[in-house]
Amino acid sequence: MGNTLKAIVAFVPSNECQKYLLEDLEEMPVDKMVDLSGRQLRRLPLHICSFRELVKLYLSDNNLNHLPPELEQLQNLQILALDFNNFKALPLVVCTLKQLCILYLGNNRLCNLPLELRLLQNLKTLWIESNCLQYLPEVVCELSLLKTLHAGSNALRTLPSQLRCLQELRTIWLSGNLLSEFPPVLLHMPFLEVIDVDRNAIRYFPSLAHLPGLKLVIYDHNPCRNAPKVAKGVRRVGRWSEESPEPRKRSGALVDIAPEDMPLPPPTDKPELE
Repeated sequence: MGNTLKAIVAFVPSNECQKYLLEDLEEMPVDKMVDLSGRQLRRLPLHICSFRELVKLYLSDNNLNHLPPELEQLQNLQILALDFNNFKALPLVVCTLKQLCILYLGNNRLCNLPLELRLLQNLKTLWIESNCLQYLPEVVCELSLLKTLHAGSNALRTLPSQLRCLQELRTIWLSGNLLSEFPPVLLHMPFLEVIDVDRNAIRYFPSLAHLPGLKLVIYDHNPCRNAPKVAKGVRRVGRWSEESPEPRKRSGALVDIAPEDMPLPPPTDKPELE
């Protein structure tokens, strides 16, 4: 079905049209996964909520801005993708899905997250990148099993001190925010393995050599005058990393290296997320 026709049909709320968008998905697939990404959906077809054994539901790249209360019936759901939609607020019904392990909320218009998010105590991966967050909601710090947090491309200036309570957290992505200093709370999280603060406004990096779990730190595209010191074996991606020396000091002053003389940084490809 062409995208143009899908977009036209999506405006018609009749059951027949919604079934047309589902392309005759009448029974739950054997793999317990439904992928309705890119279907131009403006509302979730209620028929999907009858698949009570569903484990994975992908609703990415649609025109959704709300979800029906019937979604609560999907109590076996472990993965829910709501990224690339039009949500201004997270529908509270999502917080009733207590078996969720992975929740994708990126590329919406979220300015906050509800306190009810704390009910998702099985959540291990949370994607909230490319939203309108000016601060990291403290409720995130109550997700005790969280291992991966992707909060890049927002407007974050600081991180809450309560973040250190997430002792299972291993990877935090903060690229493309408004951090003017390295978040102090991260210095008290020895279990972190990956820290990404690429594309911020950090001018000085403290030593990270005391973080025993650290494996990778990405700090490129900051107006920094030093590279973060790290323990042996930790990979740094940014200016003056292993492949390029830091600026030399002469008589106590910092000597700039001309851009054309600066060695190219290593590739900034990020490792696969869990």
